[in-house]
Amino acid sequence: MTTTYSGPARLILVDGACISGMASLSTNQRGGLNGWGGTFRPDEITADLRNAVEGLQLELPYDRVGTVAVTGIRKLLATQVLVSLEGRGPAPF
Repeated sequence: MTTTYSGPARLILVDGACISGMASLSTNQRGGLNGWGGTFRPDEITADLRNAVEGLQLELPYDRVGTVAVTGIRKLLATQVLVSLEGRGPAPF
């Protein structure tokens, strides 16, 4: 069974800086593995975001928070990027 979330989120960097944007997340339960991940489209692109990899938090509405790692950043348009995330621990949705 797959659970999904699509909507507003905030990526919290190691230094506590917050970046607002939209997340599209899902759980994947294959072969006994309970993982989750997805993508995050930030409202703004910062140097800190480009350098972020581990130790990040993804905050969803209603104070639901999950730990994530950045697995890739892909340029969509001149002013937009799509950040690939891999969840660590229980899914916050």
